[in-house]
Amino acid sequence: MPHVDAAYNLARWLLHNSTDAEDIVQESCLRAFAAMGTFTDGDARAWLLKIVRNTCFTWMRKKGRWVEATEHELEEIPAGGDEPDAALLRSANVESVRSAIQRLAPEFRELIVLREMEGLSYKDLAEMTGVPIGTVMSRLSRARGRLAHDLAGFAIGEKS
Repeated sequence: MPHVDAAYNLARWLLHNSTDAEDIVQESCLRAFAAMGTFTDGDARAWLLKIVRNTCFTWMRKKGRWVEATEHELEEIPAGGDEPDAALLRSANVESVRSAIQRLAPEFRELIVLREMEGLSYKDLAEMTGVPIGTVMSRLSRARGRLAHDLAGFAIGEKS
């Protein structure tokens, strides 16, 4: 399957564990293969990533590792700009960026990974997550704002 790398990337970011991510991708690929007859025209990559996303979230809930974002995290985080400040991202090291992404609530982290790393469209993200496109855009903006805030602390030496 040509999209296994993207599937692993998403699972790894959501689960924080490479072994679990490999297991989830394998299970997701089996589910995708079994459901191949139900796939209609569309983006096969987005379809597979939706299966991976759902499999990850089901697994986290079963294992007791699911942590819901609070209303404060979903509603009160100041929105960032359309793009994180490029100069700020260049000044932060890669580990700082990874750490900041890992600290995001799952609802934000999945959108950042799928949009910024995997390049999925807002439409695909809305269909995948089952929320309106405006909510996707709002959550992405909040996630970018949180990342910019966290990375600003790294850039000026507030965090180690």
